[in-house]
Amino acid sequence: MTTRKKPPAESSAASESFALGADGTRLYFHRQAGPSPVTALLCDGLACDGFIWKYLWDELGAELSVAHSHYRGHGRSSPPVDPEQIGVKALADDLDAVRYAVGDPPVVLVGHSLGTQVALEAYRRRPEGVAALVLLCGSFGRVTYTFKGSEVLASVLPNLIEFATTHPKVARAIWSSVPPRVAIAVARLTGDIDLGAVRLEDVEPYFQHVSIVDFELFLRMLRAAGEHSAEDILPQVRVPVLVVAGARDSFTPAAVSEAMAEAIPGAELDVIPSGTHLAPLEHHAEIAARISAFLARNAVITPAP
Repeated sequence: MTTRKKPPAESSAASESFALGADGTRLYFHRQAGPSPVTALLCDGLACDGFIWKYLWDELGAELSVAHSHYRGHGRSSPPVDPEQIGVKALADDLDAVRYAVGDPPVVLVGHSLGTQVALEAYRRRPEGVAALVLLCGSFGRVTYTFKGSEVLASVLPNLIEFATTHPKVARAIWSSVPPRVAIAVARLTGDIDLGAVRLEDVEPYFQHVSIVDFELFLRMLRAAGEHSAEDILPQVRVPVLVVAGARDSFTPAAVSEAMAEAIPGAELDVIPSGTHLAPLEHHAEIAARISAFLARNAVITPAP
């Protein structure tokens, strides 16, 4: 493994820039200096560009430094230079590049949904400097086999990918033609979004971003996430871990998060009774308080007076 030189810490309180992945892919990131040099490094779900951190960015930033990056092919990051490098391990390598780009401080890897797998894989890759893991509404892997409690997604993905590959214009047109508010209405009817707990303007950015992500890339990354597993690393984790699950999460059933917590030595588990997959938006203040208490208990940060 190539040894990288630690860059000088940035002097400005807030900044944005680009890091380079191993294949040369430009990776957008932004960071904000906080009261502690320990940095909460926020890892998105698939097809997300940060909407889930709308409140936690400031709430965590009251005690930590915070940083967030866009996955390759997402948001302001460029498409992958090597189109085959789209799996969880490639995303973990990208996260490591971002760690170096922000000065390689001690980090708390905070993952939501797919970001949980990325955080675990990043810990496997380079555990040095990882102070803790916070895993929100996510799984250790094989997500397409547990989505909504069944293996249906895994079984239909190959056909969807073939269609997107052979009919790219048609697939693109269908993928991008659904208005965000229509998609939100459908998600509300299926119980995946509780607009009584989260504001419409908080979730619209997700559906707007989804509509511009390359459809074939999205499907291929989803398939790669479904075939990836970090289950083998769970018993070997040697840093404090907080697992937060939503009891009403249909994307990642709480039972999956519970099993993950049981497999990690000393991991703490919090189940939010009314939480869905969007718990970091719905219950952000509660989750921020739980993360703060968890980090203080484990001496990752010094609690504010």
